[in-house]
Amino acid sequence: MLKSYFTTALRALKRNWSYSIINVLGLTLSLACCLLLFLAIRYELSFDQHNANADRTYRIVSFNKKSNVDRRNAGIPLPALAALRNDYPNLKHQVTMVNRLANVVVTVNEKTSRSTKKFQEADGVVAFVEPEYFRLFDYSWQKGSPQTSITNPNTVVLSERMAQKYFGTGNPIGKTLRVENKMDFVVTGLVQNLPATTSMPFEVLLSFASLKQFGASTNWDDWQSTYGGAQIYLMLPPAQDQAMAAAQMNQQLVAFVNKYQKPEDAKDLMYELQPLTNIHFDTRTDNYAKRTVSKEMIWAMGLIGLFILVTACVNFINLATAQAIRRAREVGVRKVLGSSRGQLVRQFLGETGVLTGLAVVLSLIVAQVALPYVGDLLNIKPGAATLFDPTVLGFLLALSVATTLLAGFYPALVLSGYQPILALKGKMKTGGKGVVNQLTLRRGLIVGQFAISQMLIIGTIIAYNQMNYFRSADLGYSREAVLNIYIPEKKPGQLESLKAKLSGLPGIQSMSFAMTTPSSTSNWSTGFRFENSDKEPDYGVLMRPADSAYIHTYGLKLIAGRMYQAADTIREFVINEAFMKRLGFQTPQQVIGKFMSVNGEEVKKPIVGVVKDFNAFSLHQQIEPSVLTSYRDQYRSLGIKLSSQQSSPEAISHLLKDIETAWNATFPDFVFKYTFLDETLANFYKSEERMYSLFRLLAGIAIFIGCLGLYGVVAFMAESRTKEVGIRKALGASTANIFGLFSIDFVRLVLVALVIASPVAWYVMNKWLADFAYKIDIAWWMFALAGVLAVGVALLTVSFQSIKAALMNPVKSLRSE
Repeated sequence: MLKSYFTTALRALKRNWSYSIINVLGLTLSLACCLLLFLAIRYELSFDQHNANADRTYRIVSFNKKSNVDRRNAGIPLPALAALRNDYPNLKHQVTMVNRLANVVVTVNEKTSRSTKKFQEADGVVAFVEPEYFRLFDYSWQKGSPQTSITNPNTVVLSERMAQKYFGTGNPIGKTLRVENKMDFVVTGLVQNLPATTSMPFEVLLSFASLKQFGASTNWDDWQSTYGGAQIYLMLPPAQDQAMAAAQMNQQLVAFVNKYQKPEDAKDLMYELQPLTNIHFDTRTDNYAKRTVSKEMIWAMGLIGLFILVTACVNFINLATAQAIRRAREVGVRKVLGSSRGQLVRQFLGETGVLTGLAVVLSLIVAQVALPYVGDLLNIKPGAATLFDPTVLGFLLALSVATTLLAGFYPALVLSGYQPILALKGKMKTGGKGVVNQLTLRRGLIVGQFAISQMLIIGTIIAYNQMNYFRSADLGYSREAVLNIYIPEKKPGQLESLKAKLSGLPGIQSMSFAMTTPSSTSNWSTGFRFENSDKEPDYGVLMRPADSAYIHTYGLKLIAGRMYQAADTIREFVINEAFMKRLGFQTPQQVIGKFMSVNGEEVKKPIVGVVKDFNAFSLHQQIEPSVLTSYRDQYRSLGIKLSSQQSSPEAISHLLKDIETAWNATFPDFVFKYTFLDETLANFYKSEERMYSLFRLLAGIAIFIGCLGLYGVVAFMAESRTKEVGIRKALGASTANIFGLFSIDFVRLVLVALVIASPVAWYVMNKWLADFAYKIDIAWWMFALAGVLAVGVALLTVSFQSIKAALMNPVKSLRSE
């Protein structure tokens, strides 16, 4: 019986090969999209799930109740660790601090070859940790143990990858590496490489007992200062209701804040637990992996995948019901010969299953070819997502069954329900009283298809304009042709020596030492006191320590007063407009000459200038009160403004080599590292850029699949209306008239789809734009453009078959009459 079904199905598909190709192509693309999106969603949802106690592990974050934005600070004051262990003895060994080192140079001395190897490690690789760290986070130990390997000072545990990178394939235990040219660490442990899906990606784990001696942090008794890289994690005891246990701990943290913070600070400060399993999805805070994806974005990806699959299934239903009349006699003969309706349903579902099976095989090939591109697009590490995995294959099997039922059930029901007498007499119609009118159904499905496509088109148009806004928005300074170089240390005379070496190079317009660029993810926020006030306000200011050439190098606009004089310490201040307005002044001239102090200093210094507002963060956030001042100890980068006269790639490449030579002569123990400012700014919107590129691709695929179905329906209409077209041509109808006959109905359907899609797309994209403090306005022309594009695509799709029908010789089409 099954063999008979399969043989008959193959014959039917071969007989209607053109429609079979359309269906297989649409199903292949949709299934490939679903597979790739499933891999991406699975990858995102698996973050930190490899930790056995992930459901009981939390990070403590702080929140200022008077903050203008809903953001959390992951940095916690250093003395909080000892205080938590003292106040909560049951958590003594279940709470730990991680102190990350950023842009670290690791040096390895090769005794055999008497050579030195230097490695520049980015954020999220090197950190100081305690033995308790390994109680909370799971590592598979190859050599050593958490109880012995990381307890003593000057010890380090490496991952297998880093051990091979530093020491080759030999045994790394007992070997020494040097960090930041400050301190030596002996390798005492080796752990397996971490999975890609971790928010704690550290592979060089230094003993926390060495932190004070290393000098990374000095504020061990300071409850006001925080460093975002110093974070506290804790694991709560097992409980039947873990959410309730976390809520109770949050209540206890209120008392903890009141106990250790100043009363004026405690009233606005809140500590709360952030579940480890939620760190990857909370865009209000950063994490060590520098990767967050909102769950709304993940569900949006899944929903778009479902939409694309539905679009392909709609094609199948449309084409199957369009061919229903052609197969009516076949159904009549089968019924007369004794076939039951159930047998016919199984037969037609079998045909769908054959098509789906072929599409599944092809979709695996397409997905495998596209996987590297999609992985690069979505920042999925190579090898972290694979198609040939039991879970993925199980999902594909379930998807193929669902697709077969979704695409084949209704056509099978319609075809198997024909009355044999009417079918054999050729008196079947596509609709009638008491049954769903198939023509109306097809129109409804086409509207649904194009509504989905137009929602994606509108979303893509809005996202495109927002991304253009990111690239072209006035940030209050110049972002073009500015090179930033990392400064590792500031020994006496080093900065001056480097500047002297670089000042004679052609192609350099100006230079400035600073803590950071005007817009940065590394920010120093501190309190201040203004004029005669002895109390700090309930908001802080962003510090931008820099030398006196900062404004000229970055193109900030001084709107009142002057730049502060050159100095190594804080002598004068230049503030931005936002700070001036927050202080209550209406014009810049009014604040010139006022005095203030920052960072707890007693002596107040004068404000000598006001600069036009500039964005210190990304465009997600409002411009905050900012202060520019000299402070040599905080300078961590050198900004170099390149001359526009020497902007060719060859000239820049030559200049970079000269800069590297000068830098290496000044800092021989470190690794030269540079970035261009415009590239740094582009990194602010990497997540949005990835999502935009993905949705643009998916929108194109959805439109293509919809057009495939539309092409098939029009082809069937042209074939079934051949004699009608011949009569119209014989009576004088032109090619344009025939084209209009086929096109007008579909244009109406596309416009109806636009009416349905527009409010939905507006709502969704308006919610997306709400995450940005600075954004575009959604304009009417964006919807009109989507409608024009959709109508144009539909007309282009319809035109081939309609013009072909219009050009056919009417004598040939009417010969049989």
